[in-house]
Amino acid sequence: MRRAGILLPVSSLPSPYGIGAFNEDARRFADFLKKAGQSFWQILPLGPTGYGDSPYQAFSAFAGNPYYIDLDELIAEGLLERGEVESVDFGQADPSRVDYSRLYKGRFPLLRKACARSRFEEEAAYRKFYQENEAWLEDYALFMAVKDSLGGISWYDWPDGIRLRRPEKIRELQSSLGEEIRFYRFVQYQFMKQWMELKAYVNGQGIRIIGDIPIYVSADSADAWACGELFRFNEEHRPDVVAGCPPDAFSADGQMWGNPLYDWPYHEATGFAWWKSRIAHCLKLYDVVRIDHFRGFDEYYSIPAGDPTAANGHWEKGPGMRLFHALKENPLVTQSSIIAEDLGFLTPSVQRLVRESGFAGMKVIEFAFDSRDTGSGYLPHSYTPNTVVYTGTHDNQTLSAWYWELSPEDRRRTDDYLGFTNQTTSLERNRALIRLAMESVSDTCIIPVQDYLVLGQEARMNRPSTMSGNWTWRMTEGAFSEELTAWIRRITELTERCG
Repeated sequence: MRRAGILLPVSSLPSPYGIGAFNEDARRFADFLKKAGQSFWQILPLGPTGYGDSPYQAFSAFAGNPYYIDLDELIAEGLLERGEVESVDFGQADPSRVDYSRLYKGRFPLLRKACARSRFEEEAAYRKFYQENEAWLEDYALFMAVKDSLGGISWYDWPDGIRLRRPEKIRELQSSLGEEIRFYRFVQYQFMKQWMELKAYVNGQGIRIIGDIPIYVSADSADAWACGELFRFNEEHRPDVVAGCPPDAFSADGQMWGNPLYDWPYHEATGFAWWKSRIAHCLKLYDVVRIDHFRGFDEYYSIPAGDPTAANGHWEKGPGMRLFHALKENPLVTQSSIIAEDLGFLTPSVQRLVRESGFAGMKVIEFAFDSRDTGSGYLPHSYTPNTVVYTGTHDNQTLSAWYWELSPEDRRRTDDYLGFTNQTTSLERNRALIRLAMESVSDTCIIPVQDYLVLGQEARMNRPSTMSGNWTWRMTEGAFSEELTAWIRRITELTERCG
């Protein structure tokens, strides 16, 4: 069935408190999606972010980001006073940007006040939440409490007794950091309660949510600290190898991600229990899950820990279909519930894994005209139905800026393919490229908000391999005019994608 949707991170929603949240602005966006004939709202990972603010490097594979909790809801519950909230500078002077430094300094003191005033442990809903999430919640709450007590440093640098999780030290910390642990339980309870209420509203509008998860966990995460057996750690509880990508035409040194690699034989010996829990948790949060770097399940790039670049890495075999056979024991894991991010150079074995899994792969219009990346099947006339087409992703330049960053040869190729001339405007170019995606045979078409709004490089979400200035763009209030909303619905109807 042909469907369409829009990519907009929760962080990029308008709100009065410096970052998007689970509030009325989010509900208004769902209303807009319905009016525009859309079927999907795709977001970025919702995990708690740390250094670099990347949602793909979260402190937990299960926990939620405290920044997204709606402060107005806490006011309505009597846990905060409006004057307390309005006196805080969240960086809202620039509604087009997230100021993470101000956000951190302003939001956490408010959340701590709300926690101190709350009697959430007495609520039946909290007891149910705790029972369902205890397996990860206790490790995460302790991890964050310890991290705060040690000035935020990575767990790799914690004192050995804590880093190695010696039982007597863990018991001591659970006692001495009891109030902080309680705080992080409260935060996760509020996150989950508010998110599930928002999800119910969005689903009620006929919109399904596409979530996004990285294949790997962050090196500095509760998962890596508390569940070292899942990863290729040595006897000192440190990684021998880390994840990344090899050198290619786009990066001479490759990419050094630094994430710990999985001990796949251990996972298989447990029947992939951790992965089953992770995907089940995600399919509670989202209707569909996009898994980033899907090719890592077929082969993954292994780099010696401590190397300065990715040049000395090598490929190793992943779990392949053995993992997906295990995951599909959960009836919620179907062909339509997973999107495989299979971008980049694909070997025949990766392509075979995507086909055998039955999950939809991805196509990106911006990749179609890159002469450095020929033969990868990104031109729309080569698509197959079981794919999701994007004009670009969170890692790409916006369409408007991308066009002018093309080489002269690639721009001529784009012009020839689409019939652009010197008189073609940015609006006309964007709409032609969006139409190209919408008209393709791909079952699903997702367009980033920035491309509908014809925004330039100032609205780019992420520049891979850079550490600053990313993940900050926000959509301003009233961005979608009646004319634009009507055009989106019309092109969605014309291409038979209207929900």
